[in-house]
Amino acid sequence: MESLTKASMSVCPFVKSTSTQALRQMSQTSGALARQARHCPIVGGAVRAKAKEIRRSYSSATKPARATASTTIAPKAMKFIPPQFNANDDSGAFDYNGYLNHELHKKRQDKSYRFFNNINRLAEEFPKAHRAHEHDKVTVWCSNDYLGMGKNENTLKEMKRVLDKYGSGAGGTRNIAGHNAHAIKLESELAALHKHEAALVFSSCFVANDAVLSLLGQKIKDLVIFSDELNHASMIQGIRNSRAAKEIFKHNNLQDLESKLAKYPKSTPKLIAFESVYSMCGSISPIEAICDLAEKYGALTFLDEVHAVGMYGPHGAGVAEHLDFEAHLKSGIKNPEHLTTVMSRVDMVTGTLGKAYGVVGGYVTGKTNMIDWFRSYAPGFIFTTSLPPAIMAGCSASIRYQRSTLKDRIGQQKNTRYVKNNLTELGIPVISNPSHIVPVLVGNAADAKRASDLLLEKHNIYVQAINFPTVPIGQERLRITPTPGHGEQLSNQLIEAVDSVFNQLGLNRINDWRKQGGLLGVGVDDAPKIEHIWTDKQLSLTDADLNPNVVDPEINPLDVSSGVNA
Repeated sequence: MESLTKASMSVCPFVKSTSTQALRQMSQTSGALARQARHCPIVGGAVRAKAKEIRRSYSSATKPARATASTTIAPKAMKFIPPQFNANDDSGAFDYNGYLNHELHKKRQDKSYRFFNNINRLAEEFPKAHRAHEHDKVTVWCSNDYLGMGKNENTLKEMKRVLDKYGSGAGGTRNIAGHNAHAIKLESELAALHKHEAALVFSSCFVANDAVLSLLGQKIKDLVIFSDELNHASMIQGIRNSRAAKEIFKHNNLQDLESKLAKYPKSTPKLIAFESVYSMCGSISPIEAICDLAEKYGALTFLDEVHAVGMYGPHGAGVAEHLDFEAHLKSGIKNPEHLTTVMSRVDMVTGTLGKAYGVVGGYVTGKTNMIDWFRSYAPGFIFTTSLPPAIMAGCSASIRYQRSTLKDRIGQQKNTRYVKNNLTELGIPVISNPSHIVPVLVGNAADAKRASDLLLEKHNIYVQAINFPTVPIGQERLRITPTPGHGEQLSNQLIEAVDSVFNQLGLNRINDWRKQGGLLGVGVDDAPKIEHIWTDKQLSLTDADLNPNVVDPEINPLDVSSGVNA
């Protein structure tokens, strides 16, 4: 190409008619001369021939890019450079297999490739489950069926009744054929649970978060969304799909949040999106203080209570209810008199029916006009097949059961304390937090997977390793979630097994992290002591302390579920 270019300098009309300065500027602009050269009858042919030769050699060299990803392939050999195609080029197609294999190989190389264990929860024996064969039983210590409601007799009985009567499917979207009495009842139960005006049910809370946040950003002009840096992927996805301006504030950092809010006039529409319980570290957000900032700067509040509903508050409405525990305990299903509660100050609450309530589905609660707006405009709701009647009936039964009892929530919290305290006494690096999550710091993906595998194969205990992108690289961990069914005997088995695995693999204990300067509060001498959100007084309560109005209450259906008459 170089010799051809020099030879053409003396005869090329373009070169002759273009100044030296202009040619120099083109040469300094990426691709400018090449684009001009393609139009030349002499040089253009050579350029196209050379490009075809490069692409042809790439397409034929399939061994590095197309080979199945494995540890025997050197990372350098797997380097993948997507070719740049010309619209007029008829060379080979994009190497899809090469790209996919390269991406999978990267996951294997950084130890973040995920293996799914075949775990079959046994309804009559949970937290026991079996693996591929029924005789191969293990104890599950990482389920998000936090209260063991997946085996609750009330829930199962109602699901079976409705399944027999109404069949297995919903029949379509709510708009077409999926709207029924069970949807209306469930949304009424959810609104009553959070003491909000209305509720809307989605197929999952991932869908709810995505649908609600994306709609708000797309419809409210100039909206700015303020998002906690540890927010769940569903919220991040919704914010990204909203195409709204966003500000990411440091986790639970009120000063950082306020500094970002203060950058905008009060007239600018704003939304603060955050969670109550952060599921991988167990931290709890300062909900009341965030509501204060929202009111000060004119922002809406969006609170994800996914990992709190069912487990916090006297009736299981979540952390927002728990913050006014005594008032809600006294008033029962009614709103406390002469008190503006934290729960009433939150504009939107999203939650799940697939964790502590033991079924499946997601939802959002709020004011009637806001919920009606979501129902009328959100594609994630409008175009999604409704949950089946039996599922929604089971969700309602589960909510009603947990509203009228304290024993499961209290049992879970007591078992959590027992596990945390005993692991910490052995020097196991539990990341301190005030919630029901027991995160055990490991610090790298390979060791976390080895620890998980060893617990399963040697001790018949299932605890999944948590790695990137769920947690940052270098903060990999085991995430343990006790339930009311994990009593002292099972807890002692877990504690002994974790201690054994740490010894066998030589994993860092608290003192080892202290020598390295500490991480995530582990091995940090001056780290503040964190108290559990459930107090000793609250853990001493019984069902007799509940207001009788929470037992099988009559709840009126919501107009918004079907459509509000103007």
